[in-house]
Amino acid sequence: MDLAVIAQAAGMFAVTNVDDLVLLALFFARARSAWQIVAGQYLGFAGILVVAVLGALGASLLPEQFRPWLGLIPLALGLKAAWSLWRGDDDGDPGAAPGVLAVAGVTLANGGDNIGIYVPVFTVTDALWLYVVVFLALVGVWCLAGWFLASRQVVARALARWGHIALPVVLVGIGLLVLFSG
Repeated sequence: MDLAVIAQAAGMFAVTNVDDLVLLALFFARARSAWQIVAGQYLGFAGILVVAVLGALGASLLPEQFRPWLGLIPLALGLKAAWSLWRGDDDGDPGAAPGVLAVAGVTLANGGDNIGIYVPVFTVTDALWLYVVVFLALVGVWCLAGWFLASRQVVARALARWGHIALPVVLVGIGLLVLFSG
């Protein structure tokens, strides 16, 4: 095992996934079950890895001009959560308790920058499998960090007070950022 490759993979993961910590903390603060957030994060990130690996292998699974349209996923989720918040609907609000597919969709849609960085690196590396293993291990670390942030008293109070407003705003912001990035 090459420690330099592991360090490079860990650094690349951290830089491309800082924004996910905020989302994970918001998701964990609103979750009915932590396993749904973890499963959704792994499912979404697995999708990112599949696209990046296939892209690196020369397959064109998702043409670059279509990537911005992935922004419709978090945009729609954010608008739905905002609409429910505005109407005062707390029952059945997917923004209140995100499920596996909602978390996976947001993670995948927010992964355009990841794919754009991972594909060129995966194309030239001889240790693709090592990158994938490090990334998958760090998804678990990121989930723990998001849960940790959401469970801190100061953060938990802020999320309890403002999280129902912050989640739709963050999702709409990510959706618009992804849409207009292309």
